[in-house]
Amino acid sequence: MQEARVGIIGGSGLYHLDGMTHMKEVRIPTPFGDPSDAITLGNIEGVHAAFLPRHGVGHRISPSELPFRANIYALKSLGVEYIIAISTVGSLKEKIKPMDIVIPDQIIDRTFLRTDTFFGNGIVGHVAFADPYCPHLSDVLYDSAHRNDIRVHDGGTVIVMEGPQFSTRAESELYRSWGADVILMTALPEAKLAREAEICYGMMAIVTDYDCWNELSETVSADMVVSNLKKSLQMAKKVLRHAIVNLPQQRECSCGHALENAIITAPELIPEKARKDLDIIIGKYVK
Repeated sequence: MQEARVGIIGGSGLYHLDGMTHMKEVRIPTPFGDPSDAITLGNIEGVHAAFLPRHGVGHRISPSELPFRANIYALKSLGVEYIIAISTVGSLKEKIKPMDIVIPDQIIDRTFLRTDTFFGNGIVGHVAFADPYCPHLSDVLYDSAHRNDIRVHDGGTVIVMEGPQFSTRAESELYRSWGADVILMTALPEAKLAREAEICYGMMAIVTDYDCWNELSETVSADMVVSNLKKSLQMAKKVLRHAIVNLPQQRECSCGHALENAIITAPELIPEKARKDLDIIIGKYVK
C-alpha cells in the first residue's frame, strides 16, 4: 500500500514541516542502515506526503556522513513517486541573489567520499543521468514559485562539493569559470540514488549567500546561511504546498522506468542477498 506519494527532504534549518495533518512518525530500517531520522507521514492539502529532515532534527549529521542510500530506500519503501529536495545554496553569479530560489537542471559532481549507487556486490546497473532532475517536477516547482510572486530562476547548474568546509576563493572562481550557478553539499548522491530508485527528483534551492568569490559581500558562514534560511522558510513552504497539490496525476517522464534495460548482470548470477536487499527497486525487472 502506498503510504506517501511525495517525499520532502528538508535541508539545513528545516527539521519540521508545518501544515501536515494526520501525522505519524515512522522509523524504517533498511539494508543500508537507518535513515537520517524518523520520517513524518501525513497529508498536505489532501496529498499523502512523507517528510525527512536530511541532517536529522537538530542538524546532527555532516554532509559527507549522510545515510543517502538509507534515506532514498526508506522513501521508496513508502511508495514515494516524487521527491522535492529543499537545500540551501551559495550563489556563484551576481544575478542570483540571496533569498532567490533556483530550480536547477544540471549538476557537476565534486564529491569523493560518498557511495553513490545501490548497485555493486554482484549486480551491475547503469542508469541514464544526462538530465539529473526530473523536468516535469522541476516545471511544477518553477511554476509554483512564479505564481507566488517569488524571485525564481528556471534552470541552473549546481556544483556539489564535499564539505564540510566552505570553498576557497580559488575554488569559487574556478566553479564560476565553469559556468556553475550555485554551490551546495548534498544534491549528490541523493539525485543519483533517486534516479536508480525510479523516483522523480526535483530541487528547490534557496540562496542564502554569495559564495566567497564576491569580495563585496560578507564572507559566508554557517550563521549567515541559517539566518537567511529562516527568513526564506515561509516563502519556501508556500511554494512547496502549491507544488504538491499540482503534481501530475500520472507520471509521463522517463524517471519511472529508469532501470528498464539498465541492469546488465544476468538474472541467474545476481546473489540472493543483493536480490533481496534491492527487491523494492529491481523486483519488477529481475524475477
